[in-house]
Amino acid sequence: MIADNLKSVRERIRKAAEKIGRNDRDITLICVTKAVGAAQIEEALAAGVTDIGESYVQAAEMKYGAINKHAKWHLIGHLQTNKVKEAVRIFDTIHSVDSFKLADEISRRSEALKVPKRILIEVKTSEEATKFGVMPEHTLQLLENISSLKYVNVVGLMTMAPFTEHPEESRPYFHRLKKLSTLISAKSIRNVRMEYLSMGMTQDFEVAIEEGANILRIGHAIFEA
Repeated sequence: MIADNLKSVRERIRKAAEKIGRNDRDITLICVTKAVGAAQIEEALAAGVTDIGESYVQAAEMKYGAINKHAKWHLIGHLQTNKVKEAVRIFDTIHSVDSFKLADEISRRSEALKVPKRILIEVKTSEEATKFGVMPEHTLQLLENISSLKYVNVVGLMTMAPFTEHPEESRPYFHRLKKLSTLISAKSIRNVRMEYLSMGMTQDFEVAIEEGANILRIGHAIFEA
């Protein structure tokens, strides 16, 4: 089932990219595994998945230890500072940085490992009280502050649109992030690259592609379709 679902998702990605003249090979599919165990992750890896997304550090620790095959691990959920030590050991990229305090702790813990950590800034593009992220109008200042940290490399932005059964309703939030990314790129901030836009999930990833996403976070369509 997982292999067939992956094939279907990849075909949808290809068609969405082709529709606007993009190459689907420039889009990274993160397989979100927060609701599944190691055996299902192994099945996804066998089907060609290369990037794993987890929301919680503790859950990722157990799965990380059980999986022998190589994959790139992405933390896509909210990160508390007291979990940073474990997070920098497991994850190749942390998508959910929304404060200088958190970025500073990531840099400090990464320095101990002598390996700079790739991070994305989570931006709160909606008004939902349950969403984490820095407000768009405060993002530039946060990036300028983070740029001084030696052991983090900012490589893009991330956002979560409100859940909806109507994908078009997500478009304004994705468009807002793309516009912000373009603005930040023009500032040429040291140690800050707008290489990635991490946005779009099972219910709205095709719209996200149309708005410039090059990292998609998809779980349900792979494991539960």
